[in-house]
Amino acid sequence: MYANAQIVVQTNVQNFAVILWFITQRVSMKENSQPWKGGVAKNITFIVTKDCQLACKYCYLVGKNSKERMTFEIAKQAIDYILSHEDDFKEESVVWEFIGGEPFLEIDLIDRICDYLKTEMFRRNHHWFNSYRFSFSTNGLNYHTEKVQQFIEKNLKHLSIGITIDGTKQKHDLNRIYKQSGSEERGSYDDVVKNIPLWLSQFPHAGTKVTISSEDIPYIKESVLHLFSLGIHEVNINCVFEDVWKEGDDKRFEKQLLELADAIIDEGWYNNNACSFFSEMIGKPLDPIRDNQNWCGAGMMLSVDAAGNFYPCTRFASYSLRNKRPIVIGNVKRGIDKNLLRPFLTLDRTTQSPRKCLECEVASGCAWCQGENYDAAKTNTIYERSTAICLMHKARVRANNYYWNKLYRKLELEGMREDFEKKKKEVNQAIC
Repeated sequence: MYANAQIVVQTNVQNFAVILWFITQRVSMKENSQPWKGGVAKNITFIVTKDCQLACKYCYLVGKNSKERMTFEIAKQAIDYILSHEDDFKEESVVWEFIGGEPFLEIDLIDRICDYLKTEMFRRNHHWFNSYRFSFSTNGLNYHTEKVQQFIEKNLKHLSIGITIDGTKQKHDLNRIYKQSGSEERGSYDDVVKNIPLWLSQFPHAGTKVTISSEDIPYIKESVLHLFSLGIHEVNINCVFEDVWKEGDDKRFEKQLLELADAIIDEGWYNNNACSFFSEMIGKPLDPIRDNQNWCGAGMMLSVDAAGNFYPCTRFASYSLRNKRPIVIGNVKRGIDKNLLRPFLTLDRTTQSPRKCLECEVASGCAWCQGENYDAAKTNTIYERSTAICLMHKARVRANNYYWNKLYRKLELEGMREDFEKKKKEVNQAIC
């Protein structure tokens, strides 16, 4: 049957309906093959729009606008370049990511791009066919709309969608506000939370991403517990990398985490839920040779914008930068300039960290963003690590030690530690 499909595709590539039908058949035949995430996946990002309904106060996208929207022709050129250079993209799997702004504002374009991707990967017999994901991080406002739901139904087996909800209504509406048409701020919580049950029915194991800035600290405990109560079992939460922290924030942060630790343990939330603030992998010294990886994936990832420019990461596009010029590594017409990409491939912990970080006794788990490093650096270098979250990380480590000591003591007294170890839910620390 597959041989017949190849003949049909080769002799009549333009017959789109036929191609997609045979793709469906091949997907069903390969359902028992190795899962796509069995190896390292290439992350390729389409910046389909720089527009968004919201004006979140902590958003690093400082250049959002409604004018820069990707065309299908630009997306097609990017796809054709990438798929025709298979030897340069040897990862066994791929994540095709769509971001904005708010990506679902461009659902018609995204649907067309995804259809073209599936068709082309099949037509070329590309090694990424059926070893791919379409990934989205959305504000959730348009999630329930007919076109978005049709897209989800069509691509569900190859889809990953995260909705950002920051916690309680008070915390969420503190930062995630609509673009102002008047003097009064309007939060988006009510319009997002109504779509959470639908989202979880389609992606029951999905997690949400929560961002913490200085003003959010008093709401951490109640917000994480609120998200658990909504049925979101995995809460990925991080402090902003920008230098927004005030004196004493680390102490207030630690206090909130200690209270959260008590609540999770005393109320039994740890059985079926996980919060990334608490991980057994953090707070240890790192060997400068053995543990010398780069935290960030810049350079290993690839982003393309509406003008057809390629970037080592979205954070190096102009709308992500406050102080620096964008770093372009090529475009859809000329391709990727490997000489411009090479500096990113040499990045590791020792080439960019100050001595205090290399000698830190609690270094593991202390994250950085390559784009923020570049934007905050005194010169136009990517080799200067920003350490704005240093005190916040150390506060997290102290609370983390408290959490695991208390939890394991409780489990040992109850004779439940062995059972817990077997079913423990660990939040993976994602590379940004």
